[in-house]
Amino acid sequence: MDYTYIIGVLVIYMVLGLRIIKEYERGIKFTLGKFQKVMQPGLRIVWPILQSYQKVDVRVIASDVPDQDCITKDNISVNVNAVIYYKVSDAKKAILEVEYFKYAINQLAQTTMRNIVGEVELDELLGQRDEISLKIKTIVDKATDPWGIKVTTVELKDVVLPPDMKRTISKQAEAEREKRAVIIKAEGEVIAATNMAKAAATLAKSTGALHLRTLQTLNDLSSDQSNTVVFAVPLEILRGFEGMMPKKK
Repeated sequence: MDYTYIIGVLVIYMVLGLRIIKEYERGIKFTLGKFQKVMQPGLRIVWPILQSYQKVDVRVIASDVPDQDCITKDNISVNVNAVIYYKVSDAKKAILEVEYFKYAINQLAQTTMRNIVGEVELDELLGQRDEISLKIKTIVDKATDPWGIKVTTVELKDVVLPPDMKRTISKQAEAEREKRAVIIKAEGEVIAATNMAKAAATLAKSTGALHLRTLQTLNDLSSDQSNTVVFAVPLEILRGFEGMMPKKK
């Protein structure tokens, strides 16, 4: 009996069954359709016909959640999209417990995002993105735990408002800025008036201080020759000059 032929067939059969599992992958091996084991990275043998396997990537996967038309709690239509980061924590469950885990997670994230957005008002959606993202992440992570999936992060990327709502928010922001400007200006005038009152009180307490201040102001004005100054002389000074003039006999 020629054993060379048989040995050659066995060698070819074995070579055809060689499989390489990369470091970031796990292999789920089936024997006659029944789960056998999880194959670790390295060179592995999967006997053709009798056995089959599926590779599972255990790295963190970033998946875009498509744009979703949502209605907020205060009945405003918005368009929201997000990105979800997750990884396979149990390769066996990811293959045996759900048909196609990537599609399933994407669909779950979409419905969860619509539900959460519907529970908050527009101001909360725009101002509390981190809290809303955390809620979505918590719900999706809990729902995907039986599938052997660990959700690490969910981030809301864009919240697109209708054009009329954008104009309304823009007008509201402009009105708020004008309000703050008026308040700041009024506060400045109050402070200025208070300081002027203190300065006036200080000048009134010192004899001659007001005249010195007047002379200082005139000196500042005289530095520019193009200025024309109309100076009002107090009556007390004129009366002083009148007293110095000789009396008529």
